[in-house]
Amino acid sequence: MGVRASNVAGAAPGSGAGPGRATRRHLGRGLTTLGSGPVLPAALVLAGAVSVQSGAGIAARLFGQLPPASVTTLRLWSAALIMLLVAGRGTARAVAGLAARRVWTDGAITLTFGIALGFMNFAIYQAFARIPLGIAVTIEFLGPLTVTVTGTLRGSRHRRAAGLGYAALAAAGVVLLAGTVGGTRLNWAGVAWAAAAGTAWAAYILGSKAAGQRLPGASGLVIAMCVAAVAVTAPGVAVGAPKMFRPSFLAAGAGIGLLSSVIPYWLELEALRRIPTSLFGVWMSVQPAVAALIGLAVLSQHLSPAEWTGICCVVAASAGAAGSTRAPDSPSGNVTPQVPD
Repeated sequence: MGVRASNVAGAAPGSGAGPGRATRRHLGRGLTTLGSGPVLPAALVLAGAVSVQSGAGIAARLFGQLPPASVTTLRLWSAALIMLLVAGRGTARAVAGLAARRVWTDGAITLTFGIALGFMNFAIYQAFARIPLGIAVTIEFLGPLTVTVTGTLRGSRHRRAAGLGYAALAAAGVVLLAGTVGGTRLNWAGVAWAAAAGTAWAAYILGSKAAGQRLPGASGLVIAMCVAAVAVTAPGVAVGAPKMFRPSFLAAGAGIGLLSSVIPYWLELEALRRIPTSLFGVWMSVQPAVAALIGLAVLSQHLSPAEWTGICCVVAASAGAAGSTRAPDSPSGNVTPQVPD
C-alpha cells in the first residue's frame, strides 16, 4: 500500500504548495524503490513480530487476573470480529460458493485449519503462563522449522545436507534450553504446551496453504479465525465467566486481538507482496528473539546465557532453513501470512 508523494510532502494535490513536479516524481521513484527493495519489507516483518509478541506480553500480564483459556477466548473472538468487519462480505461469498458447489472437502480442510489455529493459540497461552515468553516461542518455532527442514530433505544432495545441518543446530538449541527444564522458571508442563503449540503451528501452515488454494483472498483465514474462536469458547467461558466479560477485560482482549492477529496479518501480507516467500521466512525467524526481548521489557523475564544461546541456535537454524528453500524469483502476493502467536 504505497504513499502518495503529495501526501508525503504535506501539500494537497493541486494546491501549488510543496515541492515541484520534478521533485515529486523523484520522491515517487524513491518510494517505489523502497517498497520493492528489502528495507520496507524487513521493517514490516519486524513490526509484525513486535506487534505479535507485544500482544503476547500483554496477555501474559493478564494471567494473574484471568486464566489463559479465557484470555485466548477474548483474543480470538476479538480478532474474528475485526476480520469479519473488514473482510466479511468476501468471506460470506466464499462460504456461499462452497455451499453452492457442495465442495465438502474444501469446507472440511478449512474447518481443520481453524481447529489447528484455535489449539495453537490455546496451547501457547498455557505455555506463557508457565515458562518465559522467549523460551515458549522458541520451542513453538520448532513446528514450522520442522516443516521447512522436511522440505529441504526432498531436494538435492546439497539441500539435504544443509537441512540436516539446520536440524542439528536447532537440536543443539533445544539441548541448551532443556538444561533449565525443571528449574525455578521452566517446567515440563510449560515445555509440553509449547511443543504442542509448535505441532499445531505446523498443521496451521499446511492448512493455510491448502485453504489459500481453495478460497479467495483472506476468506480462508477469516473462516478459520471464526472456527478457532468457537473452538476455544467453552473452556474459556467455563473457567473465566462472568469475570472475563467485564468491560476492562473485553477492551484488553480487543487490544490483544489487534496486536497479535489483525495488525501482523496486514503487515505480513504487505511484506509478502514485495519479497519472495523464502526471504520472508528468513526474516520471520527473528520471532523467538523478539519474544525474549518483549518478555524482558514487559514481564521482567531475565534469561540465562545458555537460554539466550539456545534461542539464537533455533533462530539461526530457522533463518538458514527458510533461506535454502526454493522460491520464485518474484514476490507472491497470494500467500497467506503465518500470523504466529
